[in-house]
Amino acid sequence: MEKHSDQEFLEFVVRSLVDNPSAVKINRAVDEMGVLLVLDVDPQDMGKIIGRGGKTAQAIRSLLRVVGMKNHARVTLKVNEPAGSTRSMHAASAQSVDDALEDLKL
Repeated sequence: MEKHSDQEFLEFVVRSLVDNPSAVKINRAVDEMGVLLVLDVDPQDMGKIIGRGGKTAQAIRSLLRVVGMKNHARVTLKVNEPAGSTRSMHAASAQSVDDALEDLKL
């Protein structure tokens, strides 16, 4: 499989950040909208990629935009949530807590 500069760059950065670099998988798709890089990492390393408040992921996306501009392409990064993730359940729980507090205010 041919590696492209955006994919190589992402692989280098992510493997440098995580504890389990062998679990890093990057899929690259090109369509009329540009380049989509889909990233899979070990569930234990997800926090290192996302960062506090999403700052690390946003920084990686900004750098990928620069790499894309040099190659005349629009590069987008999607980070896949690991199987068994409970993030969406936490968001739903937080919403129910907010609803319950709102009900108490009457």
